[in-house]
Formats: sequence, structure tokens, C-alpha cells
Amino acid sequence: MKTIRVLTQEDARRMASAAEAEARGSGWNVSIAICDVGGHTLWLQRMDGAPLMSAQVAPEKARACVLSGKPSKVYEDMVNQGRVAALSMPVVPLEGGEPIYFDGNVIGAVGVSGVQAGQDAQVARAGVAALDGADHLYTGAQA
Repeated sequence: MKTIRVLTQEDARRMASAAEAEARGSGWNVSIAICDVGGHTLWLQRMDGAPLMSAQVAPEKARACVLSGKPSKVYEDMVNQGRVAALSMPVVPLEGGEPIYFDGNVIGAVGVSGVQAGQDAQVARAGVAALDGADHLYTGAQA
């Protein structure tokens, strides 16, 4: 049997706070979603002024990461490089989702939506980096 860490509400609060601070520091209004390992939303907030649709897109970006163990940018890149079959996958192929790793296992993800794709990803990575002050970001070696 394998022991896997799980995200707590306090973890979600800490990551959301860091992501929000990153967004505010850049003058961006976004929606921030944090999902657990099952892809269930633990946290969702839409900052004042964030696009309405972003509150639906952010959790889907996070779920894409949980399902795949990879940043959602991987799927956006596939589509942009002509692999349109990726559009039929059960993931949102938009940059802005980042998986959270612990001991080589995906334990959740942060999804952000509301500004340009790379900016969404920057905010999501700030959230992931806030988890216990450790580096839980995808390095390409996992999954």
C-alpha cells in the first residue's frame, strides 16, 4: 500500500493567497481554482473584475493537470502545433493550469484564468510554490 499526501483547506488557502498576491502585484484580475487529486474543487475565487467565464475555466485547467500530471500548456501546445485530435481529450487545452507534486505523485493542481495564457500560468506557479515553502512544480521528470 502506498501513502499519498492530500491537500488540506489550509494548503488551498495558502496557495490561493500567494496566487492572488501574484495577480494583484501585476494588476491582473483572475479566477483561481485549486483541485485535489480527484479533480474536485477545494477552492475557487473570482477576483473583482475577472471575466465571468474565468470562474468556469480555472477549475477545468486544474482538472486537466490532475488527469494528466502535466501543465495544461502541454495540451495547448499540441493543438497549436496542429494536433487537433487533442481537442477531443477530456481536458481544457489552455495554458494556466499547474499540477502539484509531492514525492513524485500528483496531489492536486492550481488553475488560473482571466489574463493572457502565460500570465495565468505565472499566477498558478506562484500558488504551487507557496505550498509548505517547497518546490512542488512539474519539472518534466514526473508523470
